[in-house]
Amino acid sequence: MIHAHKKYFFTALLLFMMGFSVLPRPAQAQTIIRDTEIESYLNDWFTPIFEASGMSPSQVKIILVQDNDVNAFVAGGSNIFFYTGLIEKTDNPGELIGVMAHELGHISGGHLVRGREAMEQASYESLLGAIIGLGAAVASGDAGGVAAGSMAGSSVAQRRFLSKARTFESSADQAAISSMNKAGMNPAPFLTFLQKLEGQELLTTSQQSEYVRSHPLTRNRIETVRAKIEKSPNTDRPYPSQWTEQHARMKAKLMGFINPGQVEWQYDSKDTSIPALYARTVADYRQNRIESALNNIDTLISREPNNPYFHELKGQMLVDFGRVAEGKKDYERAIELRPNSGLIRTSLAHAQIETAGEDKQKLQQAIDNLKRAAQDEPRSTRVQRLLATAYGRMGDDAMARLHLAEEALLQQKYPYAKQQASIALKSLKPSTPAALRANDILRYIEQKKPS
Repeated sequence: MIHAHKKYFFTALLLFMMGFSVLPRPAQAQTIIRDTEIESYLNDWFTPIFEASGMSPSQVKIILVQDNDVNAFVAGGSNIFFYTGLIEKTDNPGELIGVMAHELGHISGGHLVRGREAMEQASYESLLGAIIGLGAAVASGDAGGVAAGSMAGSSVAQRRFLSKARTFESSADQAAISSMNKAGMNPAPFLTFLQKLEGQELLTTSQQSEYVRSHPLTRNRIETVRAKIEKSPNTDRPYPSQWTEQHARMKAKLMGFINPGQVEWQYDSKDTSIPALYARTVADYRQNRIESALNNIDTLISREPNNPYFHELKGQMLVDFGRVAEGKKDYERAIELRPNSGLIRTSLAHAQIETAGEDKQKLQQAIDNLKRAAQDEPRSTRVQRLLATAYGRMGDDAMARLHLAEEALLQQKYPYAKQQASIALKSLKPSTPAALRANDILRYIEQKKPS
């Protein structure tokens, strides 16, 4: 289920990165959203494009950013960020696939700056914040990374980058259409997405979406895309109906969580479709209408009893409503149906910790689940915090401190990570995996030489 993690920042300069731009605007919160269901849909849709682009799906991580603006970008290696505003703008899965294919075109075209190694030990929240610094590096031409703000007012650098960006966009467009054709997918929705944004070229820069600002959109570019698509052998090929239903559910779920007050206006009260009921269920939950939310989720489960995401949602609601023991059962059912979900397993472990008291056997069950979850979610600060909590309740101070160090490392809080790892190391048996990991953390921090 959707979990949101906020990253606050204020920018006073114009920064550009392929697929990403930060322009002067008021202070705001950008929120990383994690959701197994949505990420699963996107991975399924995008996998043929990854493979057509010569990439393994396991190499790519899709990350959602809660922001009403329309934007998508690639950063820190093969991390693909999608703004929820862009998803809301799409009418079908093909439009999202087209955007993804375009972003991968920037990777295959070598348009991205270096920066992956510096971000491998960062959480997604830290990664999102670090992108501002990478944007400054691109604007300055220094691929090594420049502190955010150091290039403020550099109009020369901005013009130099924009002159290249138009060439990059054309190249990425061609790569997108080529990869969609190679994957046997209809590239026409990519054109319809660009046409939705075409009118923004006439607006002032402050009124344009971030996608248009960072992806210079011209009539010539659109006409070139149109000409390429007209030659495609796949323009009459429909997308799977299952994907269309998934797209509807994804948009309904996001609206329920992000804009619950709009659900009643978007979905007619007589609409009994699963997307409509899904949106109403989540909106009721978000607005603390407990009885209605639980009745609606039970209806959804009765219609699809083996849907892991409905059980996950019920588990989350029950836990948030203070009925943790009941919620744990639904999380257990969800993990039976989707055993490889690190996010669901983390939520189950949280419920196990909350109901375990001082029972070490039950706490160990939670630890086992968290260790399994960490294999799928190596950047999760939540997993590390829960492991620290569970070990702390078991009286294992050294392991608790080790995982506090892991959490701080992901958050790039290097002095605190060093402190906790050093204390843990004093009590850990030499040459054990835990002691080796503590030493790894200390060596990594020493190499970083944080100020």
